[in-house]
Parts: sequence; structure tokens; C-alpha cells
Amino acid sequence: MKTQQLDTILKEDRKFPPAKSFSKSAHIGSMEEYQALYRQSLDDPEAYWSKVAEELQWFKKWETVLDSSDKPFFKWFTGGRTNICYNCVDSHLKSATRNKAAIIWEGEPGEERVLTYSDLFREVCVFANSLKAIGVGKGDRVAIYLPMIPELVIALLACARIGAVHSVIFAGFSAESIKDRVLDSESKCVITADGGWRRGKVLPLKNIVDEGVSECPCVESVVVVQRHPEKEPFACQMQNGRDYWYHDLAMDQPRKCEPEHCDSEDMLFLLYTSGTTGKPKGIIHTTAGYMVYTYHTAKYIFDLKPEDVYFCTADVGWITGHSYIVYGPLQNGATVLIYEGAPNWPDEGRFWEIIEKYSATIFYTAPTAIRAFMKWGDQWPAKKDLSSLRLLGTVGEPINPEAWMWYHEKIGGEKCPIVDTWWQTETGGILLSPLPGVTPTKPGSATLPFFGIEPAILTESGEEATAGLLSIRNPWPGILRGIYGDSEKYKETYWPKWEGNYYFPGDGARKDEDGYYWIVGRVDDVVNVSGHRIGTAELESIYVEHPAIAESAVVGVKHDIKGQGLVSFVIVREGFNADDVLKGELNDLVAKKIGKFALPEKIIFSADVPKTRSGKIMRRLLRDIAEGRALGNVTTLAEPDVIDSLKETYSEE
Repeated sequence: MKTQQLDTILKEDRKFPPAKSFSKSAHIGSMEEYQALYRQSLDDPEAYWSKVAEELQWFKKWETVLDSSDKPFFKWFTGGRTNICYNCVDSHLKSATRNKAAIIWEGEPGEERVLTYSDLFREVCVFANSLKAIGVGKGDRVAIYLPMIPELVIALLACARIGAVHSVIFAGFSAESIKDRVLDSESKCVITADGGWRRGKVLPLKNIVDEGVSECPCVESVVVVQRHPEKEPFACQMQNGRDYWYHDLAMDQPRKCEPEHCDSEDMLFLLYTSGTTGKPKGIIHTTAGYMVYTYHTAKYIFDLKPEDVYFCTADVGWITGHSYIVYGPLQNGATVLIYEGAPNWPDEGRFWEIIEKYSATIFYTAPTAIRAFMKWGDQWPAKKDLSSLRLLGTVGEPINPEAWMWYHEKIGGEKCPIVDTWWQTETGGILLSPLPGVTPTKPGSATLPFFGIEPAILTESGEEATAGLLSIRNPWPGILRGIYGDSEKYKETYWPKWEGNYYFPGDGARKDEDGYYWIVGRVDDVVNVSGHRIGTAELESIYVEHPAIAESAVVGVKHDIKGQGLVSFVIVREGFNADDVLKGELNDLVAKKIGKFALPEKIIFSADVPKTRSGKIMRRLLRDIAEGRALGNVTTLAEPDVIDSLKETYSEE
């Protein structure tokens, strides 16, 4: 990114303070309390995080809170010994929480299971003993390719219990993606299922694993969970001497398994992030710092209470599922609601039906999902009673102000605070977010930093600016410890600027007059039109202000005169005409909100845009289409057919 500042084009004046009744019962209920704690967390971070860590169980207390002797490879709670599974499960067994629901699960076909914390303890111990029985032990890498069933959570906790390193692969990835991740992590064991459900169809997971590991000599065993224990298994081959049905392994295992006393810096998991070009990067998270950070962020950002039913729609295959379905909520003794399938199966009201049925109180989802809900129409949430909800959250990308307003009005009934959270796989937990009982929210802003997080907005040369490159000054406990097998790439990717003194997440941001942070998109999603540098997230928000538009994606293309021109891909809501009249209205909106210099070269009406399997728009592929280039890496694409129809539409235009 060049040294010019990012131009900011959105002005958002709407502000929504938390309801007094919410603040009154919240863990943190006033701005004064937040500011005092925030100040403490920056002035003496070691004392602050030490106090938080003392709320958890340790087998041996740490000697040093933060070891910065080998920057940027920071270590936290060195000399300590603990186990995150013990803190998620065993720590609740001596209180009434033992008989409370830990997991409420619904399968896509409609089955239900409830596991109390006592049940979860037994299930995790049996799974852990089953893994030990086939030779999996401390430090071994275990790849997990499971649908969103309780055994996915159980498998993560079982690995953590015995000190094995889990590497979860989202169960929508291809055989090729499995192979890359298994080989890179040198996984000894793969845990999968005979199948899983998505939009009424069976995903043949074991068959995909077989293809993926056929060239992986490191794999010694494959454990297969039967998706429907009471029925015939889905068709799959079982290889003698390598493959085990989980129910056979589990049959005679003891219901207790002593937790491994893990060193604070023992590797807890690897999670692969998709590179835009080369092979995926294995992000390393270790035990204690991640444990403390997910516990603390989950407690305060979601204001978790004993009576809450917490529903996060992410898949455990992504970091959101690791941190805010499994580790954060369970350490807090929360009840976690998990759903296996698609939000639009058998119809577009499935999420709202689940919220009504289980009286969910907290709902955490992605802006891309919210835009899909908007496109499907208000009638779906209107049919259900969503009054149990008290708190909403968003994760994954910046949310357009109009999508925020729709979420606030149609899902939150104008009474639920919205925590718009900004963080990454690499950060382990949330870095910027409102606190629900404290922060007056603004649609589209991640607002203020969490405790211990000191953001700065810098120019390329390191001067502070109101808009520019987002950076984080000091390490926090949940920070990644490196890229597996490539320490140089870790330094080049996350500490490349400003003499290595700041973590660089790769996002552009701006700070408004209230000190609120606005994420304006990835730095590589910044376009330079006639000398104006504009973040695409802000441009896209303008299109979504039009009542006919559900979603948009804007990319820059080469332009002889302007340097870059814009191409806008827009998805029209049902019931509106995608025609030249609408194009004219959209151009008028852009001219009014930004100026004529930002008018696109083309507006392409599309049924969809290419997205990763976690729902992020793949703007790189849109740029390739717009400039007629060969497409880059498409292995993480959720719906490959979208590309062909877009190419056709684009050439017709």
C-alpha cells in the first residue's frame, strides 16, 4: 500500500447506546468501568493478564507472564502447566453446572441431542482413551474432517485432553485440500464420519478422506464416526489395519481419562488459512495464552450468563468455531447451541425456527449470512418468535451499515446490542468490539479495542493517521505463535513493517472523531481511482443502501486514464428488476455519496458472487474475471458454478 492516506467516504451519524436495563445486569455496565480496566490492561499488562489467568485451573502456576526475549515469537505464562479441556469440562463438575446443558445439538434432518457437562466429560474421556488405544499421544497431529455434530466438539476436547494437536479441516473442503493440510501438518491420524448433511444431501466425507490421504504416508489411522448410529452407515470403504469405526473403538474404553499436564507453550492446534495464491498457511496456537484470551473475551464480549443459550452459526472448521463455539463458551460454563446444516433447509426460516425452538438468547453470525437473510425477505424472521434474543454479534468481515440496521430491527427487535467483532484466525480471539453493556454502537463500526489491545493506524512510513494501515502495538495472550514449518514467513507476513514493532493484520482502517475504529477492508482490497484511495468495503456499503440490492462486491481494474476503474458486481433482491433503470439509480447514489469520480465502468447484475467456504467474497477472482485473466487458486471456492455464470454475464456486458 502506498503512503497516501486512505480516503474515507462513509459518514455514519446514527448511534445506539445500550439499554439501561441491559447495562444494569451486564458484567461491565459503564464506560467508566471499561476505561479503568482498559487503562490497567495497557499500563501493566502482566498484572492484568495474571489476574485473569488466576480465574482458571492450573496444575502448576506460571513463572513469567510474558516472555518477549525472542520477538516476534512471544510466549505467555511460561513455566506454567494446565489443560484447556480440563478448564472446559472438569472445572464445572464440582458445581451445579455439571447438570447443565453444555451442548444442545440439532441435525439438519431434525434429530436432537443434549449433553450436560457431566455427559460431555464422559464422552470426551472415552474419545481420548480411544485415541490413546490406537497410539495417538502428546504432540501427535490429528486431522479432523467432521460435520457439525457433537463428536466434532468432543474430538477437539479429546485431543486437547491428551496433548495431541488438532488440525480441523472444514468438511466442505476437497480431497486436494485435505491432502495439502495433512501432509503439511504430518498428521498421524484422521477423524472423519461416514457422511454429513448439507441442504438435504449427504456429503460422502469418508470417501473424500480416502481420496485425500491416498498419497499421505504419515497417516497411520482413520477413525470414522457413524453419523446415524441407529441406521445402516452411509456407503464407504473401510481399509483393514488403518480404519476404525469409532463406536467399535469406544465400546470398552474407561469413562475417565487423566488430563495431560501441558506446558503453557505446548501446541494446542493448527488451523490452516487459505493463501490467495500459494499453499495454505498452518497457523500455530498454543495452550495457555489462547485459553486465557478466549475465556476472557467470550465472558465480556458476549456477556455470558448461566441462563444463556448461545447460538453461533460458524463451523468449527473455522477459528470462530474453535474460539467461540468450543473453547471460549465452554470455559465459561455456557450452553452452546449447534446446528449441523444449511440456513435455508428445508426453507429460509431454519435459523429463526431454531432460535424460537430453543429460546436462544445470543446469536453470532456473519455479515454475508445477514445479507442472504435480507435477500430472502423479512417474512421469514417475522414468522417466528425471536423475543428470547438479548444480544447479537457479527464476525468475519466488516458489516454494511444497512445490513447492520436490518439485523438490529428485524432480528434484534431494536432492543439487542450488536457486537460487531473484528479479529482473525491469527489473533486467536476478538481484538476490536463493542462491550454490549457499555459501548454506544454505530452501524458498521467495530468501535473500541478489547482489554490489552492497543491499535494504531499508521502510514506506510509509520506516522499515525486517521485512516491507513491498521496495526497492533503489543502482543496479547491469544496471538499466533508462528506458521507451521516456516518461521521466516511468519515474520514477513505479520511483522513486515515499522521495524517489526507492530503486528500487521493486512487490513485498512479509519478512526472517527469518537475514537471508533472502522475496518475498510483488506489492504489489497483498496482501489486507487484518479488518485483517490478508497476501501472497497465502504463502496459496497453504498450499493447496499439501495432497497433493491442485497449484496455487492467492488473491484478495481486497470484503466488507461484513471489508473484504476471500478467494476461493481451486485445481487438484486427478489421482487426487483435488474435493468438499466436500476443501474441509473445506483450510479446516482454513488455520485451523491462519493462523487462522479467513483462511478463504475460496469455494473454487473449477478445471482451470486464467488465466496470462500467461510463466506468471504473472493474479490481476487472477480478481478481475474474483470480483467480476463486465468483464474488463480480456486480450491477454497464454495460454489464453483458461480464463476462460469459470472464469466458469461461479464462477456455479454
